[in-house]
Parts: sequence; structure tokens; C-alpha cells
Amino acid sequence: MARAALLPVALLLCLALAGSADAERKPVGFYGLKNKKGDFSIKVTNWGATLVSVLVPDCQGNLADVILGYDTLGGYVNGTGSFGATVGRVVNRIAKSRFVLDGKAYRLFRNDGNNSIHGGHRGFGKVIWTVKEYVRDGDTPYITFFYHSFDGEQGFPGDLDVYVTYQLSGPYDLSIRMNATATTKATPVNLANHAYWNLAGHGSGDVLEHELQLLASRYTPLDDTKIPTGQVVPVAGTMYDFRTATPVGAHMEVVPGGGGGYDINFVVDGQQDAMRKVAFVRDPESGRALELWANQPGVQLYTSNWVSNEKGKAGKVYGQYGALCLETQAYPDAVNHPNFPSSIVRPGQVYKHDMLFKFSN
Repeated sequence: MARAALLPVALLLCLALAGSADAERKPVGFYGLKNKKGDFSIKVTNWGATLVSVLVPDCQGNLADVILGYDTLGGYVNGTGSFGATVGRVVNRIAKSRFVLDGKAYRLFRNDGNNSIHGGHRGFGKVIWTVKEYVRDGDTPYITFFYHSFDGEQGFPGDLDVYVTYQLSGPYDLSIRMNATATTKATPVNLANHAYWNLAGHGSGDVLEHELQLLASRYTPLDDTKIPTGQVVPVAGTMYDFRTATPVGAHMEVVPGGGGGYDINFVVDGQQDAMRKVAFVRDPESGRALELWANQPGVQLYTSNWVSNEKGKAGKVYGQYGALCLETQAYPDAVNHPNFPSSIVRPGQVYKHDMLFKFSN
């Protein structure tokens, strides 16, 4: 995807705040949460309700930040990779930037060829959220962000109130809870966290040797514009079979400069709305491991195919295949596929997306 023209941070912040009645109560900042032992911590920002860093120990107790990101707000404002962002109103792609809901056609902002991706050019990862609660101490410190998405924003119908909570829910557990309530009209909702994981540490090379298990026996094939065809097919006998732990690069096509790798939705086994194990990832060198649980029907595996010479935190430069994303979600383009689980939220209904990241070494 082409890189957008870079604008000064101050100008972009002014644009983000324009028309906001409570702009003066929404300064942008960074916020930290740390466990009592002090060897597990995260940092977040209310720009895009974004996860900025995750520090966890390896098998020898050495700490490393295991997600890609930036040191400054300017990186997140100008970045195009959605590093760590809360993505919405609808993550992933919507075909031809349009859909019909209750007999009415809606047209969205095109920002991926003829398609819409990640909620449009100014989705939820590119706006300022309000800090509603911030409890930095205690056994389970947390922070809650709020964003009101207005009727017609990026073309989507109806007002939507959205909350995202980051919480250290265990000694080495990170919980992310996303709730959204439609208040005026029915609307598609599909939120995701877009963290880029490298369990060896950000900027430490590629993740092709990371061992990955996906609790998914089916996937949704794509056409040549990366839109689901509508089929749901078995992974057995394909490059998408991660039912047992397998090195990420074992069967994928590696294409220097982009074009190879994974960028596709897997159908998570088990009851659709139940909290269940989705994935397990382990870096064999450091011994760090991550177990992901969630309550969504799908998970997008993306292997940073198009990341190239991206200047990140602490002077690190991120390259192709330098991380993997595991975005639990509804199926992409569900609003245009009646056979997919519905992503529509009607007035008074509450969308709930819960994630649990369990770290070990």
C-alpha cells in the first residue's frame, strides 16, 4: 500500500481535534502499567488507543520489548503500519468500499485500491481517545480509553461509543477488552489490536523461525485484491496448516520487497463467542512464548510482508518479516458475505471483543 504524504505532527493533531467539543480535555500522552515484580510492563498511548511497548523476560530473566513501534508520537501519527493500534470501525478490507445494510447502500473512504481497509484513511487508530480511567498501582493495573465515533464517520452509519481497556490481569498476562455500543443506527463493527510481535525483541531480525500454532482447521481464501471469495475451506494439505507448532517460514513464499508471506484470515475452532485458545507462538532462541485467547470467530495472520527500512524504537530499523500480527476479528468483508458470521451491531446491542495474551519463558 502506498505511503501517505507525511504531515507535521502538530497539524495532524489539530485535524484530529477539529470539531471536537472536548478537545481541551484530550491531551495526547503515554501511559505505563507494570506488575509488582517489575519484570513485566506495557506502555500505551491514547493516540489510536495504541499498545506502544510490551517488556517481558526471557528464560534467563533478560527483558526485551517484543512489539514493533516508535519512540515518539510523531511516529504513530505519520506511520502507515498501524503498529499496536486499535483498528476500526472495521478492521481489514471491505470490498469496493461499499455495503448494503437494511436496504440502504453505504459508500466508504477508499484507501486500498478500490477497497476500504482498517476503517478508512482516518480510522480509530488515527484519532485521539479520552482516558476514562487509569489505575497504575495494585495487583491488576489498567487503563480505559473511550472514543465516540459519529454517524457518517468515514462513511459508516450511526453513532458508536467505544471503550478499550488494557489490563495486567496476571503476573505475565495482558488482557485487552473492547466494547462498542451502537446508539442510533445499525452498523458493522469489527475492532482489532494491530500489535506486531517479535518475541526475540523488536528489531532483532525476522520471525521466520518463530514456532506458530493456530487452533484453526479452516481459512477464508482471497481473490487477487485480498478480498475473501466467500469460501471457507480446510487448511489440511496447504501452506496454511499450523494446527501443530511449525516455524512461520517453513512453507510460506518468501519474496524480497513484499508480495510473499501471510496476510489471511483463519477460522478459529470452537464456539464462536466463547473465550478459547487461538494461537501459541514461541521464539526458540530466547525461550519467550505467547499464548493468545479470544472470543472472535477469526484471526488474521500477517507476517510484515511490506515493512521495509522502517525506523522504530531505540534506533532499530524494521525490515520485511520482522514481526507477525495475530489480529483476532470477525471475518474480513463479512458485511458483504451473508454466509459469514454477522458483524452487524444494532442500536442498544453491545459488541464485545476480549483478548488474553499469556507470556511465559
